[in-house]
Amino acid sequence: MSKMDYFKAKIEATISPMDFMQAAKTEPDKYLLVDVRNAPPHLMKEKVAGATHIPLMQLPDRLGELPKSKTIVVYCWDTWCNMAAKAAIILLENDYDVLELSGGIASWRSMAFPTETVE
Repeated sequence: MSKMDYFKAKIEATISPMDFMQAAKTEPDKYLLVDVRNAPPHLMKEKVAGATHIPLMQLPDRLGELPKSKTIVVYCWDTWCNMAAKAAIILLENDYDVLELSGGIASWRSMAFPTETVE
């Protein structure tokens, strides 16, 4: 794969928090944010506002909760975390349209976008 192909594929498979916020304003019913982080409650205190939480290890058993009519936007902790990429593979193998939120919740927080407490 050439560098050009790599970067084109990366852009096609990801969405930045800023681009997501703009796209969600334009087409609010097109996207579903899914938090795929696996973590004990004392570590996972907040999530992106409105996101559905389905831990990666539960995702294969909970696919029926996700509509195929929407683009599923998955996220995890940060750029060093690969849970969202693993979730994207599972979803793509099951015929979902999926994007990865670049930088995970860390990039979302850095933009001061809305979050909510995890129950």
